[in-house]
Amino acid sequence: METEQDRVVKIEGDENDPLSRGYICPKVFALVDLHEDPDRLRRPVIREGDSWREVEWDEAFRVAAQGLHAVQKTGGRDTLATYFGNPTVHNLPAQLSAAMLIRTLDSHVRFSASTVDQFPHMLAAQQVFGGQLTIAVPDVDRCRMLIIMGANPLASNGSFMTAPGIRGRLRAIQKRGGKVVVIDPRRTETARLADRHLFIRPSTDPLLLLAMLNVIFADGLVAPGAADGLIDGAELIEQHAANYTPEAVELLTGIAAADIRELVKDFTDEPAAAVYPRIGTCLQPYGTLVSVLSLAVNLLTGKVDREGGLMFPHAAIPNRSRGRYGRWKSRVRGMPEFAGEIPAATMAEEMDTPGEGQLRGLVTMAGNPVLSTPNGRRLEGALEGLDFMVSLDPALNETTRFANVILPPRNSLMNPQYSLAFHQLAVRDTARFSQPVFEAADGELSEWEISRGLLSELVRLRNEDAAASGGEPEADPAQAMSATVTEVIDMMLAGGEHGLTVEKLSEHPSGLDLGALKTGGLARVVLHDDGRVKLAGDMVEGELERLAADFARKRVGQVTEPDAEGNGMLLVGRRHLRSNNSWMHNCPSLAEGKPRCTALINPADASRLDLADGQLVSVQSRVGRVDIPVELSDEIMVGVVSIPHGWGHDRPGTRMKVAAEAGGVSVNDLTDEAQTEGLTGNAVLNGVPVTVAAA
Repeated sequence: METEQDRVVKIEGDENDPLSRGYICPKVFALVDLHEDPDRLRRPVIREGDSWREVEWDEAFRVAAQGLHAVQKTGGRDTLATYFGNPTVHNLPAQLSAAMLIRTLDSHVRFSASTVDQFPHMLAAQQVFGGQLTIAVPDVDRCRMLIIMGANPLASNGSFMTAPGIRGRLRAIQKRGGKVVVIDPRRTETARLADRHLFIRPSTDPLLLLAMLNVIFADGLVAPGAADGLIDGAELIEQHAANYTPEAVELLTGIAAADIRELVKDFTDEPAAAVYPRIGTCLQPYGTLVSVLSLAVNLLTGKVDREGGLMFPHAAIPNRSRGRYGRWKSRVRGMPEFAGEIPAATMAEEMDTPGEGQLRGLVTMAGNPVLSTPNGRRLEGALEGLDFMVSLDPALNETTRFANVILPPRNSLMNPQYSLAFHQLAVRDTARFSQPVFEAADGELSEWEISRGLLSELVRLRNEDAAASGGEPEADPAQAMSATVTEVIDMMLAGGEHGLTVEKLSEHPSGLDLGALKTGGLARVVLHDDGRVKLAGDMVEGELERLAADFARKRVGQVTEPDAEGNGMLLVGRRHLRSNNSWMHNCPSLAEGKPRCTALINPADASRLDLADGQLVSVQSRVGRVDIPVELSDEIMVGVVSIPHGWGHDRPGTRMKVAAEAGGVSVNDLTDEAQTEGLTGNAVLNGVPVTVAAA
């Protein structure tokens, strides 16, 4: 970044960065928009009726802490919840602060965007390898066959695969004689580049993977490679896969049996190959099972811990957390906790269902769950009924407008940055520490400093009560948070295996190259006490049996034949290269071009329903209805309608001019909080039954 005073005047890719190799995606320009955004809150505000009063930090901390303390004092610690949104993981002070907020608020009711898009992947990693963040990523730089399921890395640059410049990396697979196959209900940007695209009906991914395993077992193609002798549960997988021949699943999946058999042959013939499933496979009723089955395909054919296959990054700051499951349950539906959280799909019911333990307060950080969690309209009503809410957020958006106090952090260009999450998921081992681009002015605080001030005041109030009742005082969180964010990263680097320091990384401002992914990772990452890889424990077996029952009734994926009245359509989301959920829609540089919030429908469906391109249609589900323009395209599968995620900026009381002008509708006014994944309770946002008709 080239700067003049407090402005960024030029952005270029850094060709010396060993991971990005100079690639930058369009979303990078949002950093400038967010920094200069005239709608951005720069001072704390307190809501008074329908207006907001700007205040100093001391008053904001005092009022916020008093409100949160009153909620917990009246109803107990668990009547206050937290919600952390997607931007938290992109911002170092926010990511470190989240842990301190959770620890000090001391509530079991914790929500985040993770239960909307990734928990099935994490639970599968915990079940198979013993660690919730033991994520194997495709070694794309040496791969010769990559099967991509439910992912569109050209729009996201990877997700559980940090791969900037993925277009070039996929083209390189093809240039070295390899092949890229995309399996998706939509011919995505990635599918257009691929050698082959196979349409699949939403939510039928487990049938496809079991059919692939059926062929692998039946044709004697099991060859575990690095995992040989380490795998438990293969016999149970084989037993269940026997019922899912390619011929048995082709009608429901929409993929011909011959194509499935050819896919398996090509995959097993190529040593440097990998199956990569992502968000589309998580957002459905069998998300965890799909993640386990994809690992089974990779493990049983020797593609794990092999160059060009699935490999394990060796990050400078590794996270070897085992994770826990089912230590407590949600109050209303009894949904199990995983990784310290309960599903975001339960947020509204925990707030609007009366009874002991009813949620009465909420703290959000960098989140907009009204637009990003299922049945957002119900959540709107629930938020309005809370006793008190605090938001650490720079935006007055569709969610924070319900807060009593908004504590706005400074722009991330004023913070140091080290990516705790994405280095651990990268296709090459690197480490990069970035110094702040701009100095913060007086009164501009990071999430770390805001959390320290808020929690210190909250504990002061608790200790006043403890002194009055003869109880034990709590330690001031300010003591634990006395180190700077940079000092915390230095301590974390010291605990890693590469012997790095912030000082050493600062000598390599473009990033330090730690080399290509290395074999031998399986022995390093498996955290089960017996050191074994487990494909089928009790939970996985239960999901296989549930799937078998649904398959017998031909209910998998809720697939039915669409009719002339528009019934039987299945809703899926979609992402765009110039968008990142809801939080970049107020950026002028990304808002240019034709409207992107449209309902994508196949011309065959449009003909059956007598719809024309650009016509306004009503899409209706069990929980709601939206009116949206139709966009006709043969890139969407027949019987499927696609609406992008994160739009719907038409709510009153927000302060985001660019986003409001773009408007759009929220796909999560249609998604159903009653539909959740079988084990994690992850929101089911794909394959939602809807009716489509002229508005």
